[in-house]
Amino acid sequence: MGSLFRSEEMTLCQLFLQSEAAYACVSELGELGLVQFRDLNPDVNAFQRKFVNEVRRCDEMERKLRYLEKEIRRDGIPMLEIPGECPEAPQPREMIDLEATFEKLENELREVNQNAEALKRNYLELTELKHILRKTQVFFDEMADPSREEEQVTLLGEEGLMAGGQALKLGFVAGVILRERIPAFERMLWRACRGNVFLRQAEIDTPLEDPSSSDQVYKSVFIIFFQGDQLKTRVKKICEGFRATLYPCPESPADRREMAMGVMTRIEDLNTVLGQTQDHRHRVLVAAAKNIKNWFVKVRKIKAIYHTLNLFNLDVTQKCLIAECWVPALDMETIQLALRRGTERSGSSVPPILNRMETIEDPPTYNRTNKFTSAFQHLIYAYGVATYREVNPAPYTVITFPFLFAVMFGDLGHGAIMAAFGFWMCYKEKPLQAKKIDSEIWNIFFGGRYIILLMGLFSMYTGLIYNDIFSKSLNIFGSSWRNNYDGSTLQSNQLLQLNPDSNDYLQYPYPFGIDPVWQLAEANKIIFMNGYKMKISIIIGVFHMLFGVCLSLWNHLYFKRRISIYVEFIPQILFLSLLFFYMVLLMFIKWTTYGATPGHFGSQDPDIVKTSAFCAPSILITFINMMLFKHDKNTRPQCDDFMFSGQMFIQKLFVIVALLCVPIMLFGKPYFIMREQKQRARQGHQPVEGNAENGTAGGAPVPASGHHDEEITEVFIHQAIHTIEFVLGSVSHTASYLRLWALSLAHAQLAEVAWNMLLRKGLMSNDYQGGIFLYVVFAGWAAISVSILVLMEGLSAFLHTLRLHWVEFQSKFYGGEGYLFQPFSFEIILDSAGQAEE
Repeated sequence: MGSLFRSEEMTLCQLFLQSEAAYACVSELGELGLVQFRDLNPDVNAFQRKFVNEVRRCDEMERKLRYLEKEIRRDGIPMLEIPGECPEAPQPREMIDLEATFEKLENELREVNQNAEALKRNYLELTELKHILRKTQVFFDEMADPSREEEQVTLLGEEGLMAGGQALKLGFVAGVILRERIPAFERMLWRACRGNVFLRQAEIDTPLEDPSSSDQVYKSVFIIFFQGDQLKTRVKKICEGFRATLYPCPESPADRREMAMGVMTRIEDLNTVLGQTQDHRHRVLVAAAKNIKNWFVKVRKIKAIYHTLNLFNLDVTQKCLIAECWVPALDMETIQLALRRGTERSGSSVPPILNRMETIEDPPTYNRTNKFTSAFQHLIYAYGVATYREVNPAPYTVITFPFLFAVMFGDLGHGAIMAAFGFWMCYKEKPLQAKKIDSEIWNIFFGGRYIILLMGLFSMYTGLIYNDIFSKSLNIFGSSWRNNYDGSTLQSNQLLQLNPDSNDYLQYPYPFGIDPVWQLAEANKIIFMNGYKMKISIIIGVFHMLFGVCLSLWNHLYFKRRISIYVEFIPQILFLSLLFFYMVLLMFIKWTTYGATPGHFGSQDPDIVKTSAFCAPSILITFINMMLFKHDKNTRPQCDDFMFSGQMFIQKLFVIVALLCVPIMLFGKPYFIMREQKQRARQGHQPVEGNAENGTAGGAPVPASGHHDEEITEVFIHQAIHTIEFVLGSVSHTASYLRLWALSLAHAQLAEVAWNMLLRKGLMSNDYQGGIFLYVVFAGWAAISVSILVLMEGLSAFLHTLRLHWVEFQSKFYGGEGYLFQPFSFEIILDSAGQAEE
């Protein structure tokens, strides 16, 4: 049996590899991705394993590559994607060449960066000095201006300027400070120096580059005049505290001009050197960018191989590595060929040995998937990984999931929007994958693109069945009703009603789906659609649950659980069929036997026509009376009490048999287990471990102890829980499928409200103003349709469909107690590493 319907058959193997061939063989297995290795050294610390030094070397190479990648990204250099196939894992001897290449690149790049940083720092200092010389010239000119004498006296005091009738010479310092620190700097100077300093500052218009962080910062030039050495010391300490940079500034204008000319010359020389340095750095990074993707792949493959080799054991001779691994039984030959290729590549003369092992462990679950089935398989895995070799619900979910979704989302227009979006993602699959969009929501949508496409297509189909397109109907085949309504009748009557008990109905149904005339019947359209969708929901739900119970039979047959067939499957299928499937049969009998108009019945059989009355009994009342073993006389004189002869006797029989199934489910398995244990005791055998038929509770092995009473108690408790869950669940799960009706009704009503409140009013407007109004209204209607009716309603229907599959369907047969097969695969490792980087 293929893994589409059941997980792959797995086998535990022991692998013997020669030390010189182990690396190449593991490399081939990593490319294949079909082997899951077990850790044979669980108690050994990661730092004490054999290949820990090689792993550390790989970590160091990866660190250097990340440094190169960061520098390449900072310069905005595009990194070339890997063309064609992914490079193979390099041989161990190539590690030395890779390490030397990375070491050379890192050292060269660090040296270039250090030189560039020193040059930029020197360039920054010269640029700041240039601005200081230029701005201080303005300050000195202002100080020499007689009109500013009053300001100087106010700041420094009259005594500060004159001593003994002679003007005193003021000292000054000049520097550069960050612009945002100027207000606090000025306040601190004023308070610390008690107003005995004179500060002038001017902003530098162009931003300056910080050499350490490469950020653009805005600074200001300042000059502080003071008197005395004490104030000079205090001012310098304040400048140091605010991280202001002080520069020497000559007093005489001639010296300042000469220094400015020298600064400009040095700046020009520095620009030339900086340009050459940047060009060299750019060439180094461009050369590295061409190969960095390949280097990352090679290093990660080497690291993965040595991590895997650390899981192996060494034999006594230290020349052979021993591994244990889970492999799919069908791929044994493929794995043998891969091991042979690895041995030939390494040049070893001793072939590897792959032996099957006997084990009582539960193997991992492995289902082969492709890009279409993988999304549906992940929906199943979200509930739980299948127990080994039990029935896989994914192939049935491919059909039932979009169909149940479409029952709730049935609208031809909204389904077309969803299908178009899904088709676009499928059609542009490769370009969209190549973009590697870093958005969690987008990745969820893109991963489920085939689910979205199928949900949209199925919704278009159910929209045709409901004859619903943006809350309107299509009249393709012509209505099966005739009436004399004209335009004035439709406009003047708010509520119109269709009466099947009249001659307006032509007695043959609309060929496909719902008759479009129901769009006009505002009075009883919802009542009609409610009855139709409610019954359809129950029918779909009962068949879905019956199918789930039938799949449990497939599990029992495969695992040879003979007792479970008699005490679980047969009572369960009888209980569901005799109660709920019988209710579904009553619906079909009512539809085919009874009609709406006197003399016209659903069946054309003349015998049925003669014996049938005008109205049929209520199915809900009939089912309730069936469960209560009573019969209420129909109060309406023209209605039948029964749909067929002998109905009361058959219903009582069905209920009695269904109730008898409950104790069989409850006591059947414990009884058979007790009988088997007594037989073993008489024969002198100890209880052995096995499945549910030879002494287990729920598939778990019963320990070989003598405490039979405790074992039987556990089995009783287990069976009691499952019996109560199934009996009560049959009722609640059947009612749970009514969400198909409820959400379908809600979706249709929301679409109708959006039409009546927006687009209908826009279409009724006249003149050119009406065109403008319709343009605005249509935009609002389209936005509501996409955001609420497609996205939000679609998400709601998706979640309800997921619940119906997980709880109502899979609970009948699916254990979900396994663990996933996680093979050693380079593809998976590289994908996870790429996602971690993003």
